[in-house]
Amino acid sequence: MSKFSIKERIKSFKYAFEGIFTLLKSEHNAWIHLVATILVVSAGFIFEINRFEWMIIVACIASVFALEAINTAIEKLADVVQPEKDDRIKRVKDLAAGAVLIAAIASVFVACLIFIPKICCCGTSC
Repeated sequence: MSKFSIKERIKSFKYAFEGIFTLLKSEHNAWIHLVATILVVSAGFIFEINRFEWMIIVACIASVFALEAINTAIEKLADVVQPEKDDRIKRVKDLAAGAVLIAAIASVFVACLIFIPKICCCGTSC
């Protein structure tokens, strides 16, 4: 094991940010998630959601982006390991994509639970 190095830790952050930028540059679904994030964060400020609601929203956003990054990594690795069509690789890719979809659907439900009451009560004291 090598000695702790601040320089190496800074490099590791650089690599992580490169991964985020690669995700945003190469994955169309990441752009959809980004637009949804901007809309939900804007709604959060407009409707003045509370600290707990912000925590839930941030957790949802982070989980969707993290799973999208993992899904992309699995797809890229699978393409290197097995460039030809293979039903086993397809199942792995489908499972990873399904994980992102589950998180995205759950996030939509969370957004509905937080924002629908605020939208319906807009201007009234609910």
